[in-house]
Amino acid sequence: MANLESSTNSNAAKGRTKRTVPKVDLTAMVDLMFLLTTFFMLTTTLSELKAADVTKPMPSDARDPYPASRTMTVMLGKQGQVAYYMGETEKAKMNTCKLSDIENQIVENKLQVAKQNNDDPSKFLIVIVKPTKTATYKDLIDMIDEMKIADVKSYALDDDNISKNEETFMKLKGI
Repeated sequence: MANLESSTNSNAAKGRTKRTVPKVDLTAMVDLMFLLTTFFMLTTTLSELKAADVTKPMPSDARDPYPASRTMTVMLGKQGQVAYYMGETEKAKMNTCKLSDIENQIVENKLQVAKQNNDDPSKFLIVIVKPTKTATYKDLIDMIDEMKIADVKSYALDDDNISKNEETFMKLKGI
């Protein structure tokens, strides 16, 4: 049993009556504290860590090429700039925009691929993200977020295979 007691002063004046010190029983307070703690522990949910699932496959010699008609390549440059193109590197018309505007281009290309393939759900847009040496980690994470927002079903990270045409274009544009 938990009690709260205060000490009595032994220097009582002559002729005064001694007052009794009130006792407070804290048992109910302790029980209530344990009940509330238990209640809040059982009713609250712990927040889950929200992280993007990104896995980079092991390099292999046997790799099927991506279908050029539905492949979009996005190269991340410096200061939030990106270069993008559809199809093969050698035949592509490369464009640039800000990272914040890439979602519009992805959605536009996604609709174009769906139109070309008669809205076949198995023929969806594939995006290849190529972060260059001048890109920041924040830009890469922002790009992955844009993939989630634009509901891209398949995308890949490829920082090893940047072609000479892509490097030349990036240097020419100052990205």
